[in-house]
Amino acid sequence: MSGDKDLFDASGMLNTLAPLAERMRPRSLDEVVGQTQLLAPESLLRQAVESGNLPSIIFWGPPGCGKTTLARILAEGTGAAFVSFSAVLSGVAEVRKVISEARDRGRMTGQRTVLFVDEIHRFNKAQQDSFLPHVESGVIVLIGATTENPSFEVISALRSRCRVMTLEPLEAEQIQLLVQRALGDSKHGFGALKIAAEPEALRMIAEASHGDARVALNALEVVASSKLPLRDGSPLIDVKAAAAALAGEGARRYDKSGDEHYNVISAFIKSMRGSDPDAALYYLARMIDAGEDPLFIARRLLIFASEDVGLADPYALPIANAVAQAVHMLGMPEGRIPLAHATVHLACAPKSNSAYAGLNSALADVGQHGALEVPLHLRNAPTSLMKELGYHDGYRYAHDFDGGQVEQQHLPERLKNKRYFRPKEIGYERRIKERLEEWSKQRQRPKKDEPNK
Repeated sequence: MSGDKDLFDASGMLNTLAPLAERMRPRSLDEVVGQTQLLAPESLLRQAVESGNLPSIIFWGPPGCGKTTLARILAEGTGAAFVSFSAVLSGVAEVRKVISEARDRGRMTGQRTVLFVDEIHRFNKAQQDSFLPHVESGVIVLIGATTENPSFEVISALRSRCRVMTLEPLEAEQIQLLVQRALGDSKHGFGALKIAAEPEALRMIAEASHGDARVALNALEVVASSKLPLRDGSPLIDVKAAAAALAGEGARRYDKSGDEHYNVISAFIKSMRGSDPDAALYYLARMIDAGEDPLFIARRLLIFASEDVGLADPYALPIANAVAQAVHMLGMPEGRIPLAHATVHLACAPKSNSAYAGLNSALADVGQHGALEVPLHLRNAPTSLMKELGYHDGYRYAHDFDGGQVEQQHLPERLKNKRYFRPKEIGYERRIKERLEEWSKQRQRPKKDEPNK
């Protein structure tokens, strides 16, 4: 962990070249704000610091939640040497050098080495493989940090040798506490400047950070460096000053190709499925705000209209299709309006997955039984040979019978009387169910031997 000497110049004065976020980095587990699920008194991390026995770890969490800080504190707390590099800037050659130095350090001094790899998901499989023998032998304690889901981005062999720990984005109240701490800290923050701040201004900075402490502290540094109004002779960060410094701030915790992309679209679909238009509109707004491809959203609405609404509202699919065409024609930002139209309609529509469930059931039988023979009477017979083989023989043309209903087997013999479509008592599908039941009754009534003339 970098010592205070890195933050001060030769005269002992605060090195203002170091960013505020770096100067205010916590120096012990007790100074860490948030991540209470990982830092409870009997937690693995606290026990590791107390025992000096630190396992290899993968920290998974959004930017600015404390991954690097925790790695540094753990290394210092266990008396290990801390070596840090970024997977963006370093390669296997640097890894080999670090491993060699770690081996020499352990042999000569007995000190362990914590190798911190930021953005470890950016290493490819071969590069991640290079850590395995050294983690296994204990030459290094690996702490990787990633914003991406380790299940997909970290090889299984490396995950099995590390403890995966999930870090949560910081709450606005927690970030506001960090901002207040920086304003009052005379050694590392702005305490010597005696800056006052309106609570609402600090709240504004905290909320604009979207869970990222680094963003909040960087914003505070911008605000504190601007020309502030005075109140009772002291500089004041008021709402106006905070808003001016935050103008254009667009940080959003959303990656169109990353884990949060899938989290938000999943929440969007599940909110519509749960008939919650308010939540569905919120997640739609999240995607629009983050610049998600509107046609991607429109395609998901089309799928939802068939999969989840289905026959309970026969108008759902045409509306979703019309919206997809409208979005294609309009583009953004106007395309957000029909997207909201479809979102609300689908969220408020009756829901039935009976057609989708029926197809899945039929596909399961196709997979289990293969291509079963089509009954002979359902086959066309365009040639005399086919007629001689019995094709089309005995087929009963439904339109020739009362109500268009005729008792006749359509499924292969092995699946006789199998039901795939089971309509529900929901929306328009209730009428379909009633119709099918009436037709079934008609087919069971005594029938004439001959069709209608």
